[in-house]
Amino acid sequence: MAERISLSNLSPFPGSKKKEKRVGRGPGSGHGKTASKGHKGQKARTGGGVPPWFEGGQMPILRRLPKRGFKNPFRVEYAVINVGDLAKRFAAGDEVTPEILRQAKILKGSPKPLKILGDGEISIAIKVKCHAISKSAKEKIEAAGGSVEIISL
Repeated sequence: MAERISLSNLSPFPGSKKKEKRVGRGPGSGHGKTASKGHKGQKARTGGGVPPWFEGGQMPILRRLPKRGFKNPFRVEYAVINVGDLAKRFAAGDEVTPEILRQAKILKGSPKPLKILGDGEISIAIKVKCHAISKSAKEKIEAAGGSVEIISL
């Protein structure tokens, strides 16, 4: 009958634990002298070796490929939320600001400027302070009796 396994008699499976390979510790270890690095050369030196993207002196792929398009350095990336989402989460008369949305965990991630978009319907009067707003969103909020204030970036 097999012995019951308990915390007091646990041991690793035979052959699953190996000794650490200690290189450069003398000829008796089998990994002495050159420490399994062969003789001389760039890869045998301390800190030697080439980065993974090195192509042996050939013109690297990143420099061979053509560059395309334009990346606008002044582009502003907004955190967006729709008026339909505001209607679900806030009551009439509430003030909605980027800080309040972050505290309520509606806006997550890095602090981007807030933009309100017009998807969905809103029937409650709320006071919105944001960095940008779409025309349709502004019309829907004001039609419901709310107000919109644009704050600077």
